[in-house]
Amino acid sequence: MKVNENIFLFSGYARLPAGTASSEVYKVMALVVLIDMETGKIVEADCTLSTSTSERFVTRILAGNSMQNGIEELVKSIDAVYHGSAKKPIMSALRVIYDKYSTLARNRKAAL
Repeated sequence: MKVNENIFLFSGYARLPAGTASSEVYKVMALVVLIDMETGKIVEADCTLSTSTSERFVTRILAGNSMQNGIEELVKSIDAVYHGSAKKPIMSALRVIYDKYSTLARNRKAAL
């Protein structure tokens, strides 16, 4: 298998609200994205939620967006269209991922 050396995997985790179906199954939500470091584009995403519909919905929101100019617009999009109990954990996990992405992007730029 040929590996694209510009694609990096990032993960973020956040506690799910007590009493929800997702929290009974997972306790913590995992959000995992593959990001092209040259463009900042999220090329693939996955998450652990209680239904495949909600997982697909979140991944469709994320895929194709760029992290290069921050995530506030992406967070606003999630806030506007996602009305499940995992909204805040999704946004928290995305912020964790963005922090990791930003650190790596700065370090790669400094190494050039």
